[in-house]
Amino acid sequence: MQLDSTKVIINASKKEVKTFLSDSNNLIHLLPQNAISEFQSSKKECSFKVQKGIFISLAQDGIDNENIFLKSGEKSPFPFKLKIKLKEKDLSTQAYINFNGEINSFLKMLLEKPLSNLFDFMSKKLQDHFAK
Repeated sequence: MQLDSTKVIINASKKEVKTFLSDSNNLIHLLPQNAISEFQSSKKECSFKVQKGIFISLAQDGIDNENIFLKSGEKSPFPFKLKIKLKEKDLSTQAYINFNGEINSFLKMLLEKPLSNLFDFMSKKLQDHFAK
């Protein structure tokens, strides 16, 4: 299953956004605080529990000129990859999250809307973080 979040314009340079996102400790600022618990992180990975008791873990998987790559870690219920796409726009940065997960059709029906909402939320929080 593939999903793309809403594209947002961030009032920061691509370099600033990449620096922020390349530290997994910062991902807590992008997550809905009322829907997660037990957040743990290091510079290269993080994990947390979502409302339904499912653990999600993310690990840094590389950076190139326009992307931050994350992948599912050991605790995740299914394999997936996240790509945070960054494109310089004048003095700001356009960003969105691309999700690619190995999910069967039953799980897709259950997860497509909540995951879309989560990635849209995360994109908006990234935008808000640099609006301060």
